[in-house]
Amino acid sequence: MTAESPIRRRPTNLSLEENLVAEARRLGISLSRAAEAGLRRAVAEEAARRWQADNAEGIRQMNAYVVEHGLPLAKYRLF
Repeated sequence: MTAESPIRRRPTNLSLEENLVAEARRLGISLSRAAEAGLRRAVAEEAARRWQADNAEGIRQMNAYVVEHGLPLAKYRLF
C-alpha cells in the first residue's frame, strides 16, 4: 500500500474462544490486528498451496528436464 491509498477496513463479527479473547485483552493485544494478521497468513498459505497444486505438472516436467539435460544455463555459472 502507498501513502495515497489507505487501507480500508470493514467491521466484521467473529466468534472467538472466550478464554483466548480474555487473555488477549489482558495482554493488550488488539483483537482486530491479531485476527487480521492471522487471516493474512491463512490467505497467503492457501494461495501458495493452490499455486503449487495448479503448477505441479509444470514443476514436475521442469525437474525431469533438469535431471535429463542439466540446468539450461549451467555453462554460464561461475560457481
